[in-house]
Amino acid sequence: MSGNGNASNAAATAEENGSKMKVIRVGTRKSQLARIQTDSVVAMLKALYPGLQFEIIAMSTTGDKILDTALSKIGEKSLFTKELEYALEKNEVDLVVHSLKDLPTVLPPAFTIGAICKRENPCDAVVFHPKFVGKTLETLPEKSTVGTSSLRRAAQLQRKFPHLEFKSIRGNLNTRLRKLDEQHEFSAIILAVAGLQRMGWQNRVGQILHPEECMYAVGQGALAVEVRAKDQDILDLVGVLHDPETLLRCIAERAFLRHLEGGCSVPVAVHTVIKDGQLYLTGGVWSLDGSESMQETMQATIHVPTQYDNGPEDDPQLVGITALNIPRGAQLAAENLGISLASLLLNKGAKNILDVARQVNDVH
Repeated sequence: MSGNGNASNAAATAEENGSKMKVIRVGTRKSQLARIQTDSVVAMLKALYPGLQFEIIAMSTTGDKILDTALSKIGEKSLFTKELEYALEKNEVDLVVHSLKDLPTVLPPAFTIGAICKRENPCDAVVFHPKFVGKTLETLPEKSTVGTSSLRRAAQLQRKFPHLEFKSIRGNLNTRLRKLDEQHEFSAIILAVAGLQRMGWQNRVGQILHPEECMYAVGQGALAVEVRAKDQDILDLVGVLHDPETLLRCIAERAFLRHLEGGCSVPVAVHTVIKDGQLYLTGGVWSLDGSESMQETMQATIHVPTQYDNGPEDDPQLVGITALNIPRGAQLAAENLGISLASLLLNKGAKNILDVARQVNDVH
């Protein structure tokens, strides 16, 4: 990215402010993947601010503790974030690293997403039981059971591969892989490519599901840094981590989901691309069994900034994100695209599909 002069100036100012703080305390979940993700963000911050000290504080969240229930059944929007936000509120940590897809599109008023890092591959991957290595979902035997914790994946894949059966599987990546390998319940499981890559387990990827087979979750593959909304020193510190293209794609995705009032209790998925100054957003909704679906694509002209702009300091958040160094016009265009696409789907009857999905999910 060009404009590094401005970025380094911002970093220098933030480091000067940061040096008034003794140690920057970084909150994270306890899982191995969460620690790897947090370590990668801290490494970027250390490279930018060699004079600062960072301390990582790991904690368990509700989502980590409830392992016998499908995520969509728990009915809590901040499953993997609430305890971390509590520590942020109590000033026990200064910033928290999350998978962006775990963060609700509406954050508590005291918090904001101060940085969205460059996105890794947002697609889903199939990991096969050792006896099915070399297969694809299409070539798995009839009635094979595929594990996924996501209604979004199950709905799309049931529609695409009706010969397969889909069943919930919970736990962190290590636990899910162990269940796949050591028990004979699952022929394959579906996981995010980005998580497998970060864990160094690329060799377990048997098949990558491209968006035409399975669109991904809002924000999937991107890491977010959550901070106190009024902590300007920390906002300045982490703001230089914003990746403009990832930021704009994720603003559009989050605006789409927010306007649909979706969440993990309904199957909603997206696909975004920026090409030749255009942001393309494809969004879809499905019934729980995948039998009904609706998807559309819209585009907006958007100029990905090549340099940092210092925007006015009173800029409000967009879908929970504060990015004062990225031109406001581009952010608003991305948000409007998400809202427009959601409105189009709602006008075509998506609300009925989502309402029924919610009701069925609540009953089962």
